[in-house]
Amino acid sequence: MANMELGYDKNLPKEKKNKKLNFKQFLIDNNTYIILVLLIIISSMLTDTFLTSMNLRNIALQQAAPILVAIGMLFVIVAGGIDLSVGSVMAVGATVSAILISDMGMNYLPAMFLAVVIGIIFGLFTGILVAYAGMQGFVASLATMTIARGVSFVITGGRPVKLESGTLDTIVSKEFFYPIILIAIVLIVVFAFVQKYTSWGRIAIAIGSNPTAVQLAGIRTKRYIMSTYAVSAALAALAGVFIAARSSTGSATVGMGQELDAIAACVIGGASLAGGKGFVVKAVAGGLILGLIGNIMNLMAVPSYPQDIIKGFIIIAAVLLGILTNKSEKTV
Repeated sequence: MANMELGYDKNLPKEKKNKKLNFKQFLIDNNTYIILVLLIIISSMLTDTFLTSMNLRNIALQQAAPILVAIGMLFVIVAGGIDLSVGSVMAVGATVSAILISDMGMNYLPAMFLAVVIGIIFGLFTGILVAYAGMQGFVASLATMTIARGVSFVITGGRPVKLESGTLDTIVSKEFFYPIILIAIVLIVVFAFVQKYTSWGRIAIAIGSNPTAVQLAGIRTKRYIMSTYAVSAALAALAGVFIAARSSTGSATVGMGQELDAIAACVIGGASLAGGKGFVVKAVAGGLILGLIGNIMNLMAVPSYPQDIIKGFIIIAAVLLGILTNKSEKTV
């Protein structure tokens, strides 16, 4: 029956059947990377400026923050939740770090640290509502999203906080080899390792797959669920600091709509919104795909509104691809 579903000929030698099966499984397992490579090839053909060092550097600087948010979102999603507050927590990270540096004269490193700590507090708040109060992740994170954005406007008085040169912009300086790119790379490696080789990463996936089975195994799932929201908020706050560093401004409007891009990156990377499936490296690839699409359309002078339409269709295509992939895996 499986042979008929896969379109195999019963008379084919076993080795040829295995080759067909292996090739199909390769496409299923690596579709995100294949899309990314094809997009790079197409982009380089559309404009000569795409593969220039300046443009590639700009892509890396622009995507460092969104990729961190996508990684944090991924851990919440694989555990069966959703975090709509990441965009607002980015604003908290941006405004808190800017105020500490500009108004209080603090060094940028402890300011970054405190901004991330405050972000974690927001994440723990959401995690407690979800894990211990029994609220749905959508509702709890929606409430946190509103609160965090309001806090950002209150502490700044609704005004952008300007940062002097030589303070927070140090982390985007060429002189220091663009630290935010290096930080992003290190965090990608760390969280890829955490997901694959630590009990925390594996249990987060297990909770999203079958929370009842995990509870019956004696594992305290509430702590793990809460911690995924804390990780998501920490990375979102750090991403907000990155945005403030690049613009030399801490604004309460930072991160608006970023939660949707983070979810899209995870979905394009093959994560299941039902939980239990998703990989850090693929989420990073999904974030790069979105970034490259925006970059190539900017290079071709495509207005921003059509870009949103195109991104929407790409998300639909990614979800459909995931559905087809799941069907194919069942027949394999």
